[in-house]
Amino acid sequence: MRDDARPLAVFDLDGTLADTAHRQHFLEGARRDWKGFFSAAVHDPPLAEGVRLVLASTQECDVVYLTGRPERCRRDTLAWLARNGLPEGRVYMRRNDDRRPARRTKLEVLKRLGREREIRVLVDDDQLVCDAAEAAGFTVVRARWAMPSPELEDAQEREGRT
Repeated sequence: MRDDARPLAVFDLDGTLADTAHRQHFLEGARRDWKGFFSAAVHDPPLAEGVRLVLASTQECDVVYLTGRPERCRRDTLAWLARNGLPEGRVYMRRNDDRRPARRTKLEVLKRLGREREIRVLVDDDQLVCDAAEAAGFTVVRARWAMPSPELEDAQEREGRT
């Protein structure tokens, strides 16, 4: 671990910084419309509590973003972050074909980052991700400021989509 590097504050996007409520309807029913769900992300309003926390974190930490969104959403995601005045930071996304649960993919990235830098905090709304990160020794802030979505929670765990 480098001594001269600032610690990292790691932020999830959906349900933590981005309000996904307007696009939940794409996940309802027997056939989920993933293309529609991710295409609508450009219209997500920011979540004030998450934005406040990420901006405050920049005082002592470098910010990185860790999302379950697939890599094909990178351009829209970067544009959304910039448009909403969020600090620049590396964005970690899942491979387009990776369908593992978010708790596995995100913990893998956290452990890799933690070998090189101190992770000051992970901020995420997915309770299973938070549980796994805490069990691995990371400090976690559970983002509980957005309306929970059972469809999104199911997608994160069973379908490995966000």
